[in-house]
Amino acid sequence: MISVPRFSVKVLATAAMCLATSFLVLLSVRGIAASSSANTLAPPESFNTITNRRQRSVALFNELGKVIMSPRCTNCHSAGDRPRQGDSQRPHEPPVFRGADGMGLPAMRCNVCHQKSNYDPARMPGHEPWAMAPVEMTWEGKTLSQICVQIKDPKRNGGKSLAELVPHFGDDGLVGWGWSPGVGRTPAPGTQKQTKALVDAWVKSGAACP
Repeated sequence: MISVPRFSVKVLATAAMCLATSFLVLLSVRGIAASSSANTLAPPESFNTITNRRQRSVALFNELGKVIMSPRCTNCHSAGDRPRQGDSQRPHEPPVFRGADGMGLPAMRCNVCHQKSNYDPARMPGHEPWAMAPVEMTWEGKTLSQICVQIKDPKRNGGKSLAELVPHFGDDGLVGWGWSPGVGRTPAPGTQKQTKALVDAWVKSGAACP
């Protein structure tokens, strides 16, 4: 039987603990970095190194996809007639439905509960107006590529040209609510100003889809 000096055992044990600690720290840092990347937006100029125009345009839209695919957008661009709520995107409670104008049924209008601004004590989001996206503009359940094609189609984007998409994303108040959603909800990544810059760059680069 091989005898191992006590000193060597202690050294090996200490080394193993150091390696394990370093590994856990590395995983933690990577996790924080990944989370940070998911919650931020790269500026348009960071894509200038992509010399192929179409590839650069696709990359810009993929970055914009962080916003488009966030619950702050997809909850109101919900498929069907019922909006979703929260970061978990659960069906709206109490049960409410789109209605003819996207603002609810006559017996339960959106503004009965959703006022002109957030009411944080009750965790109630608010904006004037408060509404679901039109049914032809639903995004839920679609890929980013499918949403891209839809966004470019005036028949499915509210009759907007590509140029008109820039102020819609960048200046619209209800869209802007996604970055100030109140207590209990994660804001959309980046800022509305950064999103506007990405949409503008995407349009100017040819508005290519993934």
